[in-house]
Amino acid sequence: MPQPTRFIDPLNDVAFKKIFGSEPNKDLLINFLNEVFRGRKHIADLVYNKNEHHGNGRDDGSVSFDLLCTGIYGEQFIIEVQREKHRNFIQRSLVYTSRLISEQVPKGKVKQWNYDLKEVYLVAILEKFSIPGINDGFLHDICLCNRETGEIFYDQLGYTYIQLLNFVKQEDELENDLDKWLYVLKHISKMDRIPVYLRKPIFEKLFNIAEYSNLTKEEKMSYDLSLMRQWDQYSALETAREEGLEKGLEKGRKEGLEKIRQTAANFKKLGVSAEDIAKATGLTIKEINKL
Repeated sequence: MPQPTRFIDPLNDVAFKKIFGSEPNKDLLINFLNEVFRGRKHIADLVYNKNEHHGNGRDDGSVSFDLLCTGIYGEQFIIEVQREKHRNFIQRSLVYTSRLISEQVPKGKVKQWNYDLKEVYLVAILEKFSIPGINDGFLHDICLCNRETGEIFYDQLGYTYIQLLNFVKQEDELENDLDKWLYVLKHISKMDRIPVYLRKPIFEKLFNIAEYSNLTKEEKMSYDLSLMRQWDQYSALETAREEGLEKGLEKGRKEGLEKIRQTAANFKKLGVSAEDIAKATGLTIKEINKL
């Protein structure tokens, strides 16, 4: 089994919640989100909420977020990490935010409430895939707008997709703290020390929390088990791909051979000699005579 690196991988589910999902570390999440919103919104404080939300009815099911937080003005932030491609991730984003919006409706007091909606934002960190339609670039800030003019129609419901696959900046190309955050998220598990250009209190705290040796015994066990599941899943996916490829190749070989035989049969009907057909198709004389 591969050994854990000096710093835990923040995109791992257990590590992500360890780094960003606890009260003593919420300054990390606040700093990260403020960099993501780039001045459009300033988050002064956050309260962590329960991650699982049930529907209104018995059969509505539930949704589970990686992290859900509420700001001082009642705005809610869903933070999700998605490592592998998810075919309907946009639809899942809409379900998540819709659930939070519907939960704001007070039972039996809609008139008094008067549709006073609080803001809802989803920030999704995508590791190994891009969302169709927004493949270019690494940061996409999406809200409701007028299709004709591009003018913002409603900006209190937002979707931010961070596509790490497209974040290819090197150390000497990092221009701001958002770049540094994304670089750390993508590369910290491969580092053996904190680089000089990250010598700021917020990043020093991040590296300290992310150091594997600083985890408790229980945290190490939980992280190691999570890594094992991750490696097992990767191995299973690779095996499935290889088997699928092999089946595809075998199917292709059979289809190709059938086309060659059909071509040989057509030549034979035209009176071409078996020897010439064999030279042209690679079939044996015996195979051609059976056609």
